[in-house]
Amino acid sequence: MISFATQPDRYNHWKLSFDGPLATLSLDIDEDKGIAPGYKLKLNSYDLGVDIELHDAINRIRFEHPEVKSVVITSGKTRMFCSGANIYMLGLSTHAWKVNFCKFTNETRNGLEDSSRHSGLKFLAALNGTTAGGGYELALACDEIAMIDDRSSTVSLPEVPLLGVLPGTGGLTRIVDKRKVRRDLADVFCTTAEGVRADRAMEWKLVDHAAKPQQFAEFVKNRALELAKDSDRPGGDGVALTPLVQKLIALKINKEERTAEITVQGPTKEDLHIKKSAAWYPLQLARELDEAILNLRHNHLDAGLWIFKTRGSIEDVLSLDAVLEKNSKDWFVRESIGYLRRTFARLDVSSRSIFAVVEPGSCFAGTLAELLYAADRSYMLDAEANGPSIALSPLNFGAYPMVNGESRISAHYCGVVPELQANKSFDTKTAKQLGLITAAPDDIDWEDEVRIAIEERVTLSPDALTGMEASLRFSGRENMLTRVFGRLSAWQNWIFIRPNAVGEQGALKVYGTGSKAKFNWERV
Repeated sequence: MISFATQPDRYNHWKLSFDGPLATLSLDIDEDKGIAPGYKLKLNSYDLGVDIELHDAINRIRFEHPEVKSVVITSGKTRMFCSGANIYMLGLSTHAWKVNFCKFTNETRNGLEDSSRHSGLKFLAALNGTTAGGGYELALACDEIAMIDDRSSTVSLPEVPLLGVLPGTGGLTRIVDKRKVRRDLADVFCTTAEGVRADRAMEWKLVDHAAKPQQFAEFVKNRALELAKDSDRPGGDGVALTPLVQKLIALKINKEERTAEITVQGPTKEDLHIKKSAAWYPLQLARELDEAILNLRHNHLDAGLWIFKTRGSIEDVLSLDAVLEKNSKDWFVRESIGYLRRTFARLDVSSRSIFAVVEPGSCFAGTLAELLYAADRSYMLDAEANGPSIALSPLNFGAYPMVNGESRISAHYCGVVPELQANKSFDTKTAKQLGLITAAPDDIDWEDEVRIAIEERVTLSPDALTGMEASLRFSGRENMLTRVFGRLSAWQNWIFIRPNAVGEQGALKVYGTGSKAKFNWERV
């Protein structure tokens, strides 16, 4: 079982330090502390355990250190920033492990950009040595990249020439979409295993700054302080992310049915007052839901259908949403909304079917209605008396966008949203008329219809469902992140199962053995 819970005194690979408005994250890999046996994390290469620590460290900066305005990400080793994902780990991993690893790594890096965009937390990558593959992709997720000009350090994306795979965490997409590297130069760069040194990296826009070794540390500090001037983070006391205790989410795995039932408890009136504590409902919900999603993804591969239910008061959810909206400029409320936004976005790119079941006592409203509209289908009981209701709040129309920047309610209607009144409860008949739900069985048919829908879903090909859901969930426009999760991930998935990469003589299998990969030369 993979656990995503950690804390700074348990880190094996990152060192976190603070200096006024600056935080420094130094990557100093313990090569003997891989998350799985069979490989060493040499040359500051990383595996899932390294990214679990990074995810935790960034959250602690967000919540525990509101005084931090700029984060420097660098290496604790000389002449080596990061050589990327560990190749021997990839060679030993199952297909599912590789895919889930790349997805979590992507989401962690996307989170840096999310915090820069929404929370005023700026990131500077300080490449104090050779930077390859996933190491450069981590740098690409930062606001700016500074590189040491020591006449030997390089940046590279060597996956195609060395490993027969792709840079799996956004490298191909970010160099052209984000950094606007000319396409022909990007082609040369991505097929040059040895990479490029600082002068050419500057010329091709692969990095923003270069400095000689004697001036590098001072330059990085000064540049990070300049970035901090663009931040509106206020300082003051932080909120400790105490060890998580499950209070709001009940998770039930049915191995025989291959389903997971996730029941979310709504807020109470006590939660309507902002308590700067990890136990405040929005932050507690974000942390519990985040853990549940990651746990299901990595540890319960056969649970192909996730069924969301809620319990609580619609009025209390809408009242809490009003508090969030009114106080959205408060740094703690803003960070709590951000954590929820990033966590809901994990649902959209999870390779699982999602159903929502709306029963009496449900509270699919406002923030919790995001679960309803992350679902591929929704079933709402049409009862003669005391039936369920659903509701939307202003937060459903933009506070929690999917990775393509579109709200889930907009994606639900493929961009053609009818006039929907916020903060109004809709009964089953009205919800069905407005197209807010998929189906509304009555009391007589309810149990059978929901049961049959679940039984049918879990009999379908998981591979086909993953492709279908990924295509249907994101309608309309495309952006950098949809290209990373859609186009790039689809190609990488395919490449990861091809003999050229993972066959007995594939590039990932023979890397480091002294043997050359043997490719099937057909282009298909």
